[in-house]
Amino acid sequence: MKESYCVVLTTTNCEENKQALVSGILSNQLAACIQTMPIESHYMWQGKVCNDIEILLVIKTTTDCYQELENLIVKIHNYEVPQVVQLPFSEGYNPYLAWLDENTRR
Repeated sequence: MKESYCVVLTTTNCEENKQALVSGILSNQLAACIQTMPIESHYMWQGKVCNDIEILLVIKTTTDCYQELENLIVKIHNYEVPQVVQLPFSEGYNPYLAWLDENTRR
């Protein structure tokens, strides 16, 4: 069974890029909701162990919007290789899922 909905995760390291991502995604109706929170990330980059204070964006959308959403994130993002991860789901509270459908382009 194909999941109809997903959560997409991305991170950024600056407030301006966060605002550009949020505005671009919502104004293009590619998500119904975006939650943001500060996080500390630890990762490997170009052979080095790194850590940064970042902002996590938790984006609620439909799987039909995913490819266009990914393209927009990559276009707007300030990172050379941004995190864009899709976590599909098939079930949830029906009124919430209806709200997701109403607020995204399908």
